[in-house]
This record gives sequence, structure tokens and C-alpha cells, in this order.
Amino acid sequence: MNESSPTTHVTPPLSSEDRPARLTVLASGGGSNLAALLAACEEQTYGARVVAVGTDRHGTGAADLACQAGIRHFTCRVADYADRAAWDEALTAEVAREAPDLVISAGFLKLCGPAFLRAFAGRYVNTHNSLLPAFPGIRGPADALAYGVKLAGATLFVVDEGIDTGVVLAQVAVPVHFEDDADTLLERIKVAERRQLVDTIGQMCREGWTIRGRLAKIGA
Repeated sequence: MNESSPTTHVTPPLSSEDRPARLTVLASGGGSNLAALLAACEEQTYGARVVAVGTDRHGTGAADLACQAGIRHFTCRVADYADRAAWDEALTAEVAREAPDLVISAGFLKLCGPAFLRAFAGRYVNTHNSLLPAFPGIRGPADALAYGVKLAGATLFVVDEGIDTGVVLAQVAVPVHFEDDADTLLERIKVAERRQLVDTIGQMCREGWTIRGRLAKIGA
């Protein structure tokens, strides 16, 4: 029996010589990934600029970075809404205000709901500190260390309805040292993760990408 071919989705370059791609970044903490993206966007050839920063709590370093850069910042706290669905609708509306080409979860510790995922389907990406599908969730580096793997790393992927289950866009490996603890491994992963995030987002904006089933290719 012949199996049907997987669907192919082609996204053309998001930027042009006179229009950089528009990025909205969601974060929950200090904003180290946001800082790396902001620094990259200062280069004219990068092909993107951050147009808004959203957080899920007050008093974050990410919000401070947005303020310093003169970028619109908004906060959507789950506690401020009647239920999770209402929060999801509000977050969707706030992000949509700037008409982003890509939405980037850079340390955003909330799962977005159906309204958000419909609005930004295929354009919402997340970076995770393990080599998915191994060690999903918030304890990736610690779980990798406990399992005894020799390679850990980071994954950039398209967000879907699952937890860290979306199509993989890029991965970078980080060796696990015998002397590592969870903190030292995490810090080395963060360095590689930031570099991968910046490089991959820039290439996606400048060159576009193709997804066929679960396979992804960036560039022509």
C-alpha cells in the first residue's frame, strides 16, 4: 500500500534589503538570549529586528533590556485573567499588535494555548536545552547528566501542541564531562544555545525555510 507523501511547507525569506524581518521575543527571566538577538540585530546584514518583548511576570531582566533598547514591552500574567484560555487570548492579541514575522520563545516558561498556536502556526519557535526528543521539560541538562549521556546540547524547534515535540530546525551538541554537575553543564549548553539561536534565526529570516513532514531545511 502506498503511503501519502508528507506535506511540504515552504516559507520564503522574511527580510529584504529595505525591510528586516520583524521579531517578537517572549521571555521569563534575565534575557540572555534576548540580549544576544538584540546585539545581532544591530548588524544591518542580519536581516531582522526585535519589535516587541513579552514577559509573563513583572521585574524581569528581559523587560529591562527592552526598555533600554526602546522596544515595546508588555506583560501578560496568568494570574491577571479569569482562566488560562483568557490569558492565551490576551497574549495572542498583544503579540499580534506588532505583526511579527517570527515569534521566539527565549526562556518563556509558559505553554501557549490553542488561540496562540493557531495565530502563529509555523512561526512560533522555541529553544530548549537538550537534544530533543531526549530529555524534554524543564530539567533537560540535569536529566541528561543523570542518564549518563556523553553528548547534551540544545534544540531550536517549531512549537506545536505538545511539550517540546515540534519539528526540529537546528541542534548543537555539547560534550558532557565526567566532572560536570547540572550547573556547569547548563552553563556550557547556554553558550552554544545562544549562538545557535542567533545564527539560525538570522538565516531563517534571510533565506527562508522548508518543512516536509518532520524534516526541516533552512535556506534554498
